[in-house]
Amino acid sequence: MSEPFIPTNEIEKQLLAAQEGRISGEEFMAQLMKSELFMPILEQASAVSNLQTSATAHPLTVEDEEQNQVVVLFTSPDRGKLFLQGYPGYSGGLLAEFTWILEKLGGGLGLSINPGLETGIDMSPEMLKQLGIQVE
Repeated sequence: MSEPFIPTNEIEKQLLAAQEGRISGEEFMAQLMKSELFMPILEQASAVSNLQTSATAHPLTVEDEEQNQVVVLFTSPDRGKLFLQGYPGYSGGLLAEFTWILEKLGGGLGLSINPGLETGIDMSPEMLKQLGIQVE
């Protein structure tokens, strides 16, 4: 049995409340749109002085059961530590507003928030479209 999920920030409180049925999915999505999430980014450091060698960030993507590309996000950097052990090079990342993340991602991508944890949510590209979230 896993440890109980103890929220450490506001979006985690809202996610847990939504999963327990204490708030609606619409209320959760409204909070999510105002939140910051952690996006793991591929570290491409140069051998010389550990400088970033690329101006382009490469977020961690995985493939779901339907072969959709899914961008991995976490409600805090600490939530991703165990999951990211299986993805060498993704030890770093950035905290960004959820709306900014959506703006920067290409079309046809899904999202997985807190993969590997019971308190998380997966959003397919179709679900994002239905919610009116256009990932262009």
